[in-house]
Amino acid sequence: MRFFETLADRIAATDSVVSVGLDPDPSRIPEFLRGKDLPRWAFNRRVIDATHEHAACYKPNAAFYEDPDGWRALRETIAYAEGKGVPVLLDAKRADIGNTTRRYAEALDRADAITVNPYMGRDSLQPFFDREDKGVFVLCRTSNPGGADLQDLELASGEPLYERVAALADVWNANDNAGLVVGATAPEELAEVREIVPEIPFLVPGVGAQGGDAEAAVEHGLADHPGVDVDVGLVNSSRGIIFAGEGSSQPDDEATYFGAAGDAAKRLKKRLNRYR
Repeated sequence: MRFFETLADRIAATDSVVSVGLDPDPSRIPEFLRGKDLPRWAFNRRVIDATHEHAACYKPNAAFYEDPDGWRALRETIAYAEGKGVPVLLDAKRADIGNTTRRYAEALDRADAITVNPYMGRDSLQPFFDREDKGVFVLCRTSNPGGADLQDLELASGEPLYERVAALADVWNANDNAGLVVGATAPEELAEVREIVPEIPFLVPGVGAQGGDAEAAVEHGLADHPGVDVDVGLVNSSRGIIFAGEGSSQPDDEATYFGAAGDAAKRLKKRLNRYR
């Protein structure tokens, strides 16, 4: 099955568009796991156990795994998530030229989808799009404040750069496997991008710790994608879910700590479903 077909099935099965970001910052992993073998994997496994009933997707960010033990932890994490029936989107923001980008695209041998950076143009992304069964989410309008430094620049045509990226993604989407990353912190821009690309699903970050607009994320982030029966798209929360246990009454108790992650994922699912 193609990625967006798999995602549609998962959204229907869980009644959820929640993407859970698996970003196990070593400095925030609880003390009771730090003596374990591969503590990032131990942490992720418990998060997955607590949240998989509410997760349409898991989104590990490669930045938290780029060391020997980290890559091992990531492989275990992906295998475990997929064993629970949950697709995995690797947030790697990759792209380059020639043989380099072809090697980067090999990350899709393990993950179901990936995020990519369009700054170097079509040829830097083609090896990803050529993997017809995989999802490719192109950075478009990101949720961080500094995104405006380049993404809002006005082109000679009068359109901002992020709108051109959206239009190009539509052109590059010959295999119907393109998605866009559009943050929830600028809801009016979410709406603008949706008008440009009515059928491309979005990955919408920024609803959790960054305080983005949940209603806009659902209204504009989901798409009536060709060949699937439900509107598809993802709304991501990372820190707001996986570290929810830090604020619990017993943060040193494993069941309490990860129970808080499960509760946070369930609350976000219910919050988003109010607008679906």
